[in-house]
Amino acid sequence: MTGPASDPTRRLMPVLRLAPAKLNLTLAVIGRRPDGFHVLHSVFAPLALADRLSLGPAAGGPDTLHVAGFDAGPVGDNLVLRAIVATRFAVGGGWPGGPRPAPSLAARLEKHIPVAAGLAGGSSDAAAAMDGALEAWGAELAPDVRHAIAARLGSDVPFFLAGGPALVEGRGESVVPLLGLGTGPGVVLVTPAIPVATPEVFAVFDGLGGRGSGSTRMSSAHLAEELRSGLSAADLVARAGALTVANDLLQSALVLVPELVPFRRALSHLLARPIGLSGSGPTLWALYPSEAEAAVAADAVRVAVGDGRLPAPGSAAPFVTATRILTGRHEEKEP
Repeated sequence: MTGPASDPTRRLMPVLRLAPAKLNLTLAVIGRRPDGFHVLHSVFAPLALADRLSLGPAAGGPDTLHVAGFDAGPVGDNLVLRAIVATRFAVGGGWPGGPRPAPSLAARLEKHIPVAAGLAGGSSDAAAAMDGALEAWGAELAPDVRHAIAARLGSDVPFFLAGGPALVEGRGESVVPLLGLGTGPGVVLVTPAIPVATPEVFAVFDGLGGRGSGSTRMSSAHLAEELRSGLSAADLVARAGALTVANDLLQSALVLVPELVPFRRALSHLLARPIGLSGSGPTLWALYPSEAEAAVAADAVRVAVGDGRLPAPGSAAPFVTATRILTGRHEEKEP
């Protein structure tokens, strides 16, 4: 690894990063660790829906963060700032007698990903902040060091270092890229205005017995192998019926938020598609052969919500968007 450049403030600014949302195509809970964390076997896929993070030199003092878009909570608790601090320490700025500390950064985060929605926007922001800070400082870290920092920041953060679909195991620290998927299929996302805390969903899961389904574990392992072997987008869409029930947290989320039960049923009826849950929810998803077809479906959802044919739970209209699965870093685009 190397320390920060002699004068990073002379670099071209700002540094820009896109922080993609993630979709759980499968989520099997296969056990619980002694530290209380659950052991997972899950196929994650990054989405074109993304937050936008810019980093520039601060005018001295501590790092700063301005957030626009979805409310991400208190700035001081944001993973972007925590990621910058952890990365600075890793490049040597926190060690007595080490190189000159990496300068403070001013960050601006445009939140396009709903918060507490099962889409891991905060974790993705953290990974983007790590990478962007290193560029801003002209510094490098070995891949294993980046991975260690990511794992300390949060269970989902290491996934966003993979750059494409991946098999995520353990607490989230084991990430195996699954780069066999060609073009990414379209996805409709519908997020009701009901924030769902992941720990609460796991608490319900444990209360219901804390045992995952063997069929979900088999579906997850089968999908990972198929993606590794080069599964096509069309074949992935064809498997949607099996994938939308391959989430061991689905029942717990429906128990915690019972309003999701009729809404999910009505959404499936409207779109004539099986409807899945991403992570611990409440975001619901449906797969389409292309992003264009997903956009038509998303418009239909908005119209149905607006005219009352699709009553949505929550205090406001749901977030509805069409996006697509990203299959590699080269597919990143502006949100």
